[in-house]
Amino acid sequence: MRVVIQRSKQASVAVEGQITGAIESGYVLLVGLTHDDTLEDVKYVAKKVAELRLWEDHDGKMNHSIVENGGAILSVSQFTLYADTRKGRRPSFIDAARPETALPLWEAFNEELKNTHNLKVETGVFGAMMDVSLVNDGPVTIIVESRPKE
Repeated sequence: MRVVIQRSKQASVAVEGQITGAIESGYVLLVGLTHDDTLEDVKYVAKKVAELRLWEDHDGKMNHSIVENGGAILSVSQFTLYADTRKGRRPSFIDAARPETALPLWEAFNEELKNTHNLKVETGVFGAMMDVSLVNDGPVTIIVESRPKE
Protein backbone atom coordinates (compact mmCIF):
# COMPACT_ATOMS: atom_id res chain seq x y z
CA MET A 1 0.00 0.00 0.00
CA ARG A 2 1.31 3.41 -0.95
CA VAL A 3 -0.19 6.76 0.09
CA VAL A 4 0.96 10.21 -0.96
CA ILE A 5 0.00 12.78 1.68
CA GLN A 6 -0.34 16.38 0.59
CA ARG A 7 -1.03 18.82 3.39
CA SER A 8 -3.59 21.27 2.08
CA LYS A 9 -5.38 24.45 3.06
CA GLN A 10 -8.42 23.40 1.01
CA ALA A 11 -9.16 20.69 -1.51
CA SER A 12 -11.96 19.16 -3.52
CA VAL A 13 -12.58 16.37 -5.99
CA ALA A 14 -15.17 16.41 -8.76
CA VAL A 15 -16.52 13.77 -11.12
CA GLU A 16 -18.23 14.98 -14.28
CA GLY A 17 -18.41 18.49 -12.84
CA GLN A 18 -20.04 17.39 -9.56
CA ILE A 19 -18.07 17.77 -6.33
CA THR A 20 -17.96 14.43 -4.51
CA GLY A 21 -15.74 15.54 -1.63
CA ALA A 22 -14.28 18.74 -0.23
CA ILE A 23 -12.28 19.73 2.84
CA GLU A 24 -10.74 22.78 4.39
CA SER A 25 -7.47 22.30 6.28
CA GLY A 26 -6.19 18.73 6.18
CA TYR A 27 -4.65 16.10 3.92
CA VAL A 28 -5.29 15.05 0.37
CA LEU A 29 -4.44 11.35 0.26
CA LEU A 30 -3.64 9.66 -3.04
CA VAL A 31 -4.12 5.98 -2.20
CA GLY A 32 -2.60 3.15 -4.21
CA LEU A 33 -3.02 -0.54 -3.50
CA THR A 34 -1.13 -3.55 -4.80
CA HIS A 35 -2.01 -7.25 -5.13
CA ASP A 36 -0.84 -8.53 -1.77
CA ASP A 37 -2.16 -5.71 0.42
CA THR A 38 -4.31 -6.78 3.36
CA LEU A 39 -6.39 -5.26 6.15
CA GLU A 40 -3.22 -5.30 8.24
CA ASP A 41 -1.61 -2.95 5.69
CA VAL A 42 -4.69 -0.73 5.74
CA LYS A 43 -4.62 -0.43 9.54
CA TYR A 44 -0.88 0.20 9.62
CA VAL A 45 -1.00 2.98 7.00
CA ALA A 46 -4.14 4.59 8.49
CA LYS A 47 -2.46 4.74 11.91
CA LYS A 48 0.70 6.19 10.35
CA VAL A 49 -1.30 8.86 8.46
CA ALA A 50 -3.28 9.80 11.57
CA GLU A 51 -0.23 9.99 13.84
CA LEU A 52 2.41 11.59 11.60
CA ARG A 53 3.43 14.96 12.99
CA LEU A 54 3.11 17.22 9.96
CA TRP A 55 1.55 20.30 11.59
CA GLU A 56 3.56 23.06 13.25
CA ASP A 57 3.50 23.86 16.95
CA HIS A 58 3.88 27.40 18.32
CA ASP A 59 7.65 27.20 17.63
CA GLY A 60 7.14 26.32 13.97
CA LYS A 61 8.27 22.69 14.36
CA MET A 62 6.22 19.83 12.94
CA ASN A 63 5.04 18.41 16.25
CA HIS A 64 1.27 17.93 15.79
CA SER A 65 -0.70 15.24 13.99
CA ILE A 66 -3.80 15.81 11.90
CA VAL A 67 -5.83 14.39 14.80
CA GLU A 68 -4.37 17.00 17.17
CA ASN A 69 -4.75 19.73 14.55
CA GLY A 70 -8.41 18.92 13.86
CA GLY A 71 -7.94 18.54 10.12
CA ALA A 72 -9.91 16.48 7.61
CA ILE A 73 -9.02 13.95 4.91
CA LEU A 74 -9.80 13.92 1.19
CA SER A 75 -9.08 10.35 0.05
CA VAL A 76 -8.62 9.66 -3.66
CA SER A 77 -7.99 6.18 -5.08
CA GLN A 78 -4.93 6.27 -7.35
CA PHE A 79 -3.87 3.03 -9.03
CA THR A 80 -1.21 4.95 -11.00
CA LEU A 81 0.95 5.10 -7.85
CA TYR A 82 2.01 1.57 -8.80
CA ALA A 83 3.10 2.49 -12.32
CA ASP A 84 6.27 0.78 -13.51
CA THR A 85 8.17 3.09 -15.86
CA ARG A 86 11.46 1.19 -16.08
CA LYS A 87 10.88 -0.12 -19.61
CA GLY A 88 9.64 1.75 -22.64
CA ARG A 89 7.61 4.94 -22.67
CA ARG A 90 4.21 3.63 -21.61
CA PRO A 91 3.81 2.85 -17.89
CA SER A 92 2.80 -0.64 -16.85
CA PHE A 93 0.19 -0.95 -14.12
CA ILE A 94 0.45 -4.69 -13.47
CA ASP A 95 1.56 -4.03 -9.88
CA ALA A 96 -1.68 -2.18 -9.08
CA ALA A 97 -4.40 -4.23 -7.40
CA ARG A 98 -7.40 -5.16 -9.53
CA PRO A 99 -10.57 -3.18 -8.69
CA GLU A 100 -12.24 -6.14 -6.95
CA THR A 101 -9.29 -6.21 -4.51
CA ALA A 102 -8.53 -2.50 -4.30
CA LEU A 103 -12.05 -1.12 -3.75
CA PRO A 104 -12.84 -2.96 -0.49
CA LEU A 105 -9.38 -2.14 0.88
CA TRP A 106 -9.68 1.55 -0.04
CA GLU A 107 -13.10 1.64 1.63
CA ALA A 108 -11.69 -0.11 4.71
CA PHE A 109 -8.84 2.43 4.82
CA ASN A 110 -11.31 5.32 4.78
CA GLU A 111 -13.43 3.68 7.48
CA GLU A 112 -10.34 3.07 9.61
CA LEU A 113 -9.47 6.78 9.44
CA LYS A 114 -13.08 7.71 10.35
CA ASN A 115 -13.91 5.16 13.01
CA THR A 116 -10.58 4.41 14.69
CA HIS A 117 -8.94 7.80 14.38
CA ASN A 118 -12.07 10.00 14.46
CA LEU A 119 -11.19 11.93 11.32
CA LYS A 120 -13.63 13.53 8.89
CA VAL A 121 -13.11 11.75 5.57
CA GLU A 122 -14.37 12.90 2.18
CA THR A 123 -13.67 10.86 -0.95
CA GLY A 124 -13.47 10.80 -4.68
CA VAL A 125 -15.22 8.05 -6.66
CA PHE A 126 -13.31 4.80 -7.05
CA GLY A 127 -12.34 4.13 -10.65
CA ALA A 128 -13.72 7.41 -12.00
CA MET A 129 -11.91 10.13 -13.90
CA MET A 130 -11.60 12.84 -11.26
CA ASP A 131 -10.61 16.48 -11.15
CA VAL A 132 -8.69 17.07 -7.92
CA SER A 133 -8.06 20.66 -6.80
CA LEU A 134 -5.99 21.66 -3.82
CA VAL A 135 -4.05 24.47 -2.26
CA ASN A 136 -0.91 22.71 -1.08
CA ASP A 137 0.15 23.92 2.38
CA GLY A 138 3.90 24.31 2.75
CA PRO A 139 4.17 22.48 0.44
CA VAL A 140 4.33 19.36 2.57
CA THR A 141 4.20 16.11 0.60
CA ILE A 142 5.05 12.76 2.22
CA ILE A 143 4.91 9.19 0.93
CA VAL A 144 3.83 6.44 3.34
CA GLU A 145 4.07 2.76 2.49
CA SER A 146 2.93 -0.34 4.31
CA ARG A 147 5.53 -2.53 5.93
CA PRO A 148 7.53 -4.84 3.67
CA LYS A 149 5.92 -8.26 3.24
CA GLU A 150 7.90 -11.18 4.64
